[in-house]
Amino acid sequence: MRNANIAEFIANHGVDLSWQDSFYQWMHENPELSLQEEQTAKHITARLAQMDCEVTTGIGGYGVTAVFRNPSSEATSADEPTVLMRADFDALPVQETTGLPYASKNDGVMHACGHDMHAAALMGLCAVLDERRDAWHGTFIALFQPAEEVTAGASNMINDGLAEKIPTPDVCLGQHVLPGRLGTVMSAPGPVLAACDTITIKLYGKSSHGSRPQESIDPTFLAAMIVVRLQGIVGREVAPSDFAVITVGTLSSGHTNNTIPEDATLVLNCRFYDTDVRDKTYAAIERVVRAECDASGCEVPPEFEYSAHGELTDNTPSTFEHVRPVFDAVFGEDSIDAEPWTASEDFSEIPRHFDVPYLFWTIGTTDPELWASGDPVPGNHHGAFAPRIEALGTSTDAALAATLSYLFRS
Repeated sequence: MRNANIAEFIANHGVDLSWQDSFYQWMHENPELSLQEEQTAKHITARLAQMDCEVTTGIGGYGVTAVFRNPSSEATSADEPTVLMRADFDALPVQETTGLPYASKNDGVMHACGHDMHAAALMGLCAVLDERRDAWHGTFIALFQPAEEVTAGASNMINDGLAEKIPTPDVCLGQHVLPGRLGTVMSAPGPVLAACDTITIKLYGKSSHGSRPQESIDPTFLAAMIVVRLQGIVGREVAPSDFAVITVGTLSSGHTNNTIPEDATLVLNCRFYDTDVRDKTYAAIERVVRAECDASGCEVPPEFEYSAHGELTDNTPSTFEHVRPVFDAVFGEDSIDAEPWTASEDFSEIPRHFDVPYLFWTIGTTDPELWASGDPVPGNHHGAFAPRIEALGTSTDAALAATLSYLFRS
C-alpha cells in the first residue's frame, strides 16, 4: 500500500514545475567543460536560493550541495533517514549537430552526455521536497557534482572535506540518461557500469636517420607490436564469460618522415566489471609491454602512468530491492531490468567514501517509434545526442520515487 501511496503522490503532488524545461534548456545552451563550470554552478545556486535549504558552494571546485531538513516532532534524529542524490553537470568538447532550438551557444562544447538533464531533474526533486514537506520526513542532500567527464569531480569534492560539509547519508542515489525507449526506468543489482582507468605508457627507443635503421631502436615498430599483443590479452587471457576492454586511444611517435624517433607514447582506456579481472589484466599489460621492450633491446625501461580512475558501479542488492518495487509502482511496465553498461562513472566514489549502500539507474530518452524501428540512434558523447525533453519528467519522477522510498511519510 505504501508504494501505491508514493505513486499517487508523485502523480498528484501539485508542485508547479513549469520552470523546469527552461532551466534545462538554459543548461543545454550554455555548456561548460569539466573544471570550468562557473556559470553552471551559479545557475544551480540561483534556483536553490529560492528554496528553504542549506547551500554550500565551491566544494572541490564548483561542487554544490543543498541540505533539506524536515524532522518529525515525534522522532529522534537517529530515527530520521538521510538520503543523498547526486547529479553531475559538466559538458564535453563535442560540436553539437542536433539542430535543437536550444542547441549549444558555445562552439565546440556540448552537453552530449545528458548531465544537463540530470541536474534539472535533481532540481525538480528539490522543488517538490521543498514545497511538500507534509509528505516526507528526515534529511535530503542534493549533491550537484562538476567534472564527472574527467573522473575528478567526486574525488575533488571528497578531498575538499565533503564529509564535514554535509550530514552523513544512509544511502546514495544517482541516475543517467541514455538511448532507450522514452519513459523506461532501468535498474538492476550488482555491476551496472564498468570500472575504468587510463594507462599512459612511455616507450624509449633510440633515434636515428631513416636511412640508417640499424643504428636505431625503433619505438614506432615497438608500439605497433604492443598494440597487437594487447588484444591477445583480452582474447586469450580473459575468460569469455568475463568482460574486459583494452582500447588504444592514442599512439604518438615521431614528427618527420625521415627520422626514427627516440620515443613513443601509448594511451590506453581499459574497462571491467570485476576488479580481479582488472588486476589480472593490468599485470598482463605491464608484462607484455616490458617483454616487447626487452625483445627490441630497449636500454631504458618503459614508464606506466595510471589516471582517470573510475570505480566499478556495483549496486547494493538490498538498496535495489528497496527501491525497485517503488519504481514498479510508479512506472508499471516501463520499470525494467537494466543491462550492464560499458560506460564508467565516478558516482560510486561518494557512497564508497561514506561506506553506505547505493543505487544507480538509467533512463530511456529515445522516441518510441525511432527506438522500435531499429535504426541507429546517436548515443552519449555524440554530437547528435538529443534526449527527448519528455525524459526530464521521467527522470524527475524516478528521482522522487527512489528518494521517497526512504523519506515518504506513511
